[in-house]
Amino acid sequence: MKKQLHIFFTALMFYTRIPCPKNIDHNSEYLNKASRYFPLIGWIVGGICFGIYYLSSIVFSVEIALILSIIAGILTTGAFHEDGFADVCDGFGGGWTKEKILMIMKDSAIGAYGAIGLVLLFLLKFEAVFSLVSKSEIINLQSAVCNLLLFISAHSISRLAAISIVFTHQYSREDASSKSKPIAQNFTWKEVIGAAFFGLLPLVVLSFFQWQLVLALIPVFIARFFLARYFQKWIDGYTGDCLGATQQVCEVIFYLSIIGIWKFI
Repeated sequence: MKKQLHIFFTALMFYTRIPCPKNIDHNSEYLNKASRYFPLIGWIVGGICFGIYYLSSIVFSVEIALILSIIAGILTTGAFHEDGFADVCDGFGGGWTKEKILMIMKDSAIGAYGAIGLVLLFLLKFEAVFSLVSKSEIINLQSAVCNLLLFISAHSISRLAAISIVFTHQYSREDASSKSKPIAQNFTWKEVIGAAFFGLLPLVVLSFFQWQLVLALIPVFIARFFLARYFQKWIDGYTGDCLGATQQVCEVIFYLSIIGIWKFI
């Protein structure tokens, strides 16, 4: 149990800005095993986003509450995944060879593709979540519990989609200096089962309110499949930025899928 706590806190330290015990460091062995808890981190981030939204909505409009919620999520993760999304937009938008794409993604400066991509991503995310939480007919018996499960499910499933690429594809960069490389070195069935359990459980609980909502998994993992194939085509695998981009895209697709499913049931 002590070892598992250490692995969990390693994941928490790596994927968020939440303070951790002083004895936790970037141990490569624990960081590799921490992939099993990546979707669980989604529970925490999703819970924080919902908490900020819920408390803010008592005082402010739904729009302001959602913006504050998005800001809270960015601050919690240190824009970890958003930065990866921007780097992927810049890299694949401006590069035509593997070497050029990887070089652009490693550049800390944000380019036009990244800036435009982030603006569109945030607009789509805001509008999608607004459609879900502002209309009582979107989720049966609109309640704090359903909305909480919705937030958590979006964050956990999108992280499961992202980390699953580690289980099926090879890491692209050859340099050992990459912070994300230890995640890609080795994994066991414990990482796969742990990630699947924490990634799917919130949606399973949410589906008790309306079982059809579980169908949102289909578009999410279709998107994951094509993203992974795209990365494989251009850079022979994935990088940490690719995982961050996958998380962001799959989160938005989850919201859109819930909206779409509800219109046909």
